[in-house]
Amino acid sequence: MSDEKPLHGGKLAARALKQAGVECIFTLSGGHIMPLYDGCFDEGIQIVDVRHEQAAVHAADAWARCHPGGIGVAAITAGPGVTDGITGIANAWRANSPILVIGGQGPFANLRRGSLQEMDHIGVVRPITKYADAVYQTARIPEYIELAIRHAVSGIPGPAFLEIPMDIFMGQVEPAQVVIPRIRTAPPRLSPDRDEVRNALDLLRNARRPMLMAGTSVKWSRAGAELNRFLRETHIPSFTNGMGRGTIPPDSPEFLNRARRHALEKIDCIVLAGTLLDFRMRFGQSIPADAKIIQLDMDATLIGQNRQADAPLVGNLACTFDLLLEEMKNQGVRLDWSAWRDELRAIETQAAKKEEAALHSDEVPIDPQRMCLEVRDWLETLGDPIVIGDGGDIVATAAKIIPVRSEGSWMDPGPLGTLGVGMPFAIAAQLSHPGRRVVIIYGDGSFGLNGFEYDTAVRFNLPIVGVVGNDAAWGQMMRPQA
Repeated sequence: MSDEKPLHGGKLAARALKQAGVECIFTLSGGHIMPLYDGCFDEGIQIVDVRHEQAAVHAADAWARCHPGGIGVAAITAGPGVTDGITGIANAWRANSPILVIGGQGPFANLRRGSLQEMDHIGVVRPITKYADAVYQTARIPEYIELAIRHAVSGIPGPAFLEIPMDIFMGQVEPAQVVIPRIRTAPPRLSPDRDEVRNALDLLRNARRPMLMAGTSVKWSRAGAELNRFLRETHIPSFTNGMGRGTIPPDSPEFLNRARRHALEKIDCIVLAGTLLDFRMRFGQSIPADAKIIQLDMDATLIGQNRQADAPLVGNLACTFDLLLEEMKNQGVRLDWSAWRDELRAIETQAAKKEEAALHSDEVPIDPQRMCLEVRDWLETLGDPIVIGDGGDIVATAAKIIPVRSEGSWMDPGPLGTLGVGMPFAIAAQLSHPGRRVVIIYGDGSFGLNGFEYDTAVRFNLPIVGVVGNDAAWGQMMRPQA
């Protein structure tokens, strides 16, 4: 580097992103962040420019979901650029998506003097990020990028925000002043306490009607293979939610999706594998009061929320399932809940038969379930497509009818329930997997929020298909008013 000319802050940032394995950034052009584009061109990092900053951050969120062990990056300009991106940051926060959002700012030299688009971005984003800070020395930009990424990927992942003022981005430094640190985007895999693993095994050994719920942390732990080994060994009936969808293949004998309510009424033990006791589980009230709770998650702060866990297993979920299997072998324990699983399977089959009439209805306008059946049958011809749900009622219906063939083959906003993620998610998914078809299932309301990103898809030659379930109303609001 000693023969190089002085480097500006945008080039330093791009070199740090390259070191982190970043392949592309999502952005909407703004004067405060222009130097970053120059650096990305030099480093071969693709620049994907969208039509709204919210879409840029949503796309970074989806990129992270498509690349477990990596990070998604969005760059947005100051003031309204950052505030436009807030919804995307909040969605990534609730979905635990590791993203880095680089925000512009007026010149540091004029801080608090009222520069164009100057505002306290960090105060706004701090409650919905794992890390929010600003860098005020050009030479330290790579150091701060490493710090932000480290926070984003560690423990329960989530968004990090780094503000870089315009004059810091444009400032130049001699190469000898700069250190590009090694940047790891995959955190170390930590194992739970072995005594707690043994405690969990004791609870399972005494359980007659257990169930397992696989959720988002299975994905971020990259624990699908280990989870399925545990299921094959024990035959425990299992359900999925959040980003856990697809981690258990739909043809697995242990996978169920229609008998959950019945199972929850009967269980004496539940394994929460990265599943939070939030609104989706009635804040823990879905679980019988006398049922034992074994909770697996990547961070202790998420264990015991709304209901105390009888066996808290803190660590990477792949390590946790490996330890459970290891202890079963060490103790000579055999667990087999196939009879209980088959009882639930019979209920599942019965529930599926009850749906047949709606699935084949000739009602006009078309019944949403019939529409989703037709989409499902068409998707079967596409191999292994990636399906993105963007809406309310239509997504809930599609999620019941369209099977998720593999991990990462279904994406939806997550627990924040943000409408408008469809096209931004699809752009990132299609760029990540150019050989696969990407299909969005929309509600007509959600399509209106970021539908103009079809312009982005056309400019980048991305053959994305959208199917709109159009009831000409905000369906979830209309039904209770009828």
